[in-house]
Amino acid sequence: MHDMSKLAALVKELEDQLIGCMRCGMCQAFCPVFAETGREVDVARGKLALIEGLVQEMFKDPHGVNRHLSHCLLCGSCASNCPSGVKALDIFIKARVILAGYMGLRPVKRLIFRGMLSHPAFFDRLVKSAAGVQEFFVTPADEFLGTSCARFSFPFADRHLKTLAPVSFRASIGPYDTKRSSGLKVLFYVGCVIDKIYPNVGRAVLSALEHNGVGVFVPGEQGCCGIPALSSGDLRTFGKLVRYNLDRFRTADFDYLVTACATCTSTIKKLWPMFAGDMSEHERSEVNRLAEKTLDISEFLVDKSGVGTAVTSRVGEQGLISYHDPCHLKKSLGISAQPRRLLSANSRYIFKEMNEADRCCGCGGSFSLSYYDVSASIARRKRDAILESGCSTVATSCPACMLHITDMLSQASKPVQVKHAVEIYAESLE
Repeated sequence: MHDMSKLAALVKELEDQLIGCMRCGMCQAFCPVFAETGREVDVARGKLALIEGLVQEMFKDPHGVNRHLSHCLLCGSCASNCPSGVKALDIFIKARVILAGYMGLRPVKRLIFRGMLSHPAFFDRLVKSAAGVQEFFVTPADEFLGTSCARFSFPFADRHLKTLAPVSFRASIGPYDTKRSSGLKVLFYVGCVIDKIYPNVGRAVLSALEHNGVGVFVPGEQGCCGIPALSSGDLRTFGKLVRYNLDRFRTADFDYLVTACATCTSTIKKLWPMFAGDMSEHERSEVNRLAEKTLDISEFLVDKSGVGTAVTSRVGEQGLISYHDPCHLKKSLGISAQPRRLLSANSRYIFKEMNEADRCCGCGGSFSLSYYDVSASIARRKRDAILESGCSTVATSCPACMLHITDMLSQASKPVQVKHAVEIYAESLE
């Protein structure tokens, strides 16, 4: 449990932030979970009303409050469309921290977060071992999309999965530190999903940066950005991972930190500073400086490296391509034009905007594990928008979105390639 005085301070912060909610109900029109369930408690207005009495309800029915708060994607759709500017996403995360501090973590989450995720070297070895034996637990599902199904019913019986890469991205490149010729150098924060499932995205990042003369440093040891733990209220593991990464980053000389994961970008830029209150003044200063330097890969390539439109005679030979806006990139950081600019740099594709391009795909990290039925229903709406666009390839900027969209396309046996925007740009350099 956390120090109760710290929890009380968080409660006071929540009370101050809740004042702005006018109960107008505008969030109902944008919440993907409410669209599926129609329950008031699933929309921001209902959750905010619940949080207003958090201290009293926490003692009466903490598990009930936690259940309602966890039924949320943390996509930020409500906050980005709130006419009163209520930062609902920040409020929900703080409320989860308060509840986890009061109730403690469930044993399974304690094992995952504090027993594995908070020990990055051990976690890497564990995943490496799992990659070596995964063939005994999965069977191929869709050859085109490269998905598999679980051989056993628990815990992924209904899903079409992308399996772990035989060799992780960081293991495949070894120590990595290249010189700059453009005057810019970046630290590439890989993130867990790219490292362990989509190493091809990591290679595309390196190709894109080096083509533009950017020096690249990839720390050999990186930890999770901490968002899985924080979204479950585990502030202790979150803080440990932030400090772990700070220790690996502070020795490097770089102009920007770039990531190819929308969630990692948003976490480092917004959540690291927000929850750095327990850190020393020096650590908080480091966190804030790092947050200012952190950019999505598309933002860096377009705004800092000046990526323009490619010139090629092979116009449209790959067919139509569409783009899905990750919530953490567009709604949290306001980045949407830059990924599309990367796509336009590869004229082998013809871009076609899909309907509701910025509507959540339904993944929500651990939400899809706990509430897969709702998560999949939301994702099918995204899948249908992709298919209606007529595209042969759909791009995005978030590896978690890639996993979820691939799952839905594979289950429907629809041969639409799912790629990261930086992969499409890297293809234009070949």
